[in-house]
Amino acid sequence: MAKRKLEAIEGACRAKGLRVTGPRRVIAQILSEADDHPDVNELHRRAALRDERISLATVYRTVKMFEDIGVIERHAFNDGRARYERTPTEHHDHLIDVQSGEVIEFHSKEIETLQAQIAARLGYRIVGHRLELYVERVAKPAG
Repeated sequence: MAKRKLEAIEGACRAKGLRVTGPRRVIAQILSEADDHPDVNELHRRAALRDERISLATVYRTVKMFEDIGVIERHAFNDGRARYERTPTEHHDHLIDVQSGEVIEFHSKEIETLQAQIAARLGYRIVGHRLELYVERVAKPAG
């Protein structure tokens, strides 16, 4: 799976006429393997473990380039940090734990249906959206 994600990032770069340099490949690999939503500092930390010559400035430039060509999405989850994930192939929403900062991806057919019904009732059709729910744990989940 991560290999396909990496190939997609590299392919998108080449399609835009951009070279896939060593540092770009390392950053693309990290993003492809990530199961979280790292910020630039975390991406740099992970990249430096693989190649200590990769600077924070290189990570910033690469992330901006990947965002511009549409292979990653930028999120601002009210913690003051831009966080990134590969552009999803399927829609999902986010729960953000305000205590731990953990980001949990989820999909709910009920929420999607309700949003579409509300938009239709008001005379609109949804063409895109993001849902971010800021939560705090009040009890251990059932089951």
